[in-house]
Amino acid sequence: MSAATWILILTLILVLIGLGMAVKIVKQYEKGVLFRFGRLKGTREPGFRIIIPVVDVLHRISLRIVTMPIQSQGIITKDNVSVDVAAVAYFRVVDPVKSVIVIENVTSAINQIAQTTLRNVVGQHALDEILAETDRINEDIRMILDRTTTDWGLEVTLVELKDIQLPESMKRAMARQAEAEREKRAKIINAEASTSPLRGWATPPTS
Repeated sequence: MSAATWILILTLILVLIGLGMAVKIVKQYEKGVLFRFGRLKGTREPGFRIIIPVVDVLHRISLRIVTMPIQSQGIITKDNVSVDVAAVAYFRVVDPVKSVIVIENVTSAINQIAQTTLRNVVGQHALDEILAETDRINEDIRMILDRTTTDWGLEVTLVELKDIQLPESMKRAMARQAEAEREKRAKIINAEASTSPLRGWATPPTS
């Protein structure tokens, strides 16, 4: 095989490699953020996109909602009860450029601030409030996270407290209280049932 043939084959291989590096696919649920020579060039919509190899870098950012568990952590409530609380946050990218330029690792950053916010907000409430007003606490946490992450190009759409673990002593005390309430209601019902016939006898006949 001649040298010219080898050169032609090598050229074709380089062209194919170049095309492979130049052609990028931005999926329907993504938006591309293009940098040229390290400077922001703009965003790219879904579809086939051509970039200049080596010169251009295309970051493909997912716009789908991300589910992020907030791991369980020990929290002291306002009335000094130790509880373990876990939650889950839902967020999505609304500004792809900010999510690339402003913050390096979106998921790690929001996870750290979510844990801190969860601890602070839950710690401001007594145990009874935490158990009875979960929806309001969820919204308080969501609003704080949303305000904090706006500059990162994110929107926090929902936060939910998923698991609230009470100390064993507290569980036993609540179980005893519930049992006492049931016994109290049973006594009242029995007393009413036993006096019902007497009330019937005491009722004067109608003329």
